Amino acid sequence: MTLITAIGLLAGTLTTLAFIPQVIKTWKSKSAEDVSLEMFVIFCLGVFLWLIYGFLLQDIPIMIANLVTLILASTILGFKLKYG
Repeated sequence: MTLITAIGLLAGTLTTLAFIPQVIKTWKSKSAEDVSLEMFVIFCLGVFLWLIYGFLLQDIPIMIANLVTLILASTILGFKLKYG
């Protein structure tokens, strides 16, 4: 593994892990009142496009980070739609 790949994986891991506390908080409280629907729709679309970009480049750090981020952000978006 090159240093560049390691940096990419670390950056992706940290930015992806940042969503876990919000997922847990929203799940436990069953409230997504303070979550912006518009922001998460736009964000999920952007992350989806990053995922496509990563696949087109065959860039593993981009693919993994954005796939996991999309799952977590989509979970929050789903909670927003379910719990409002």
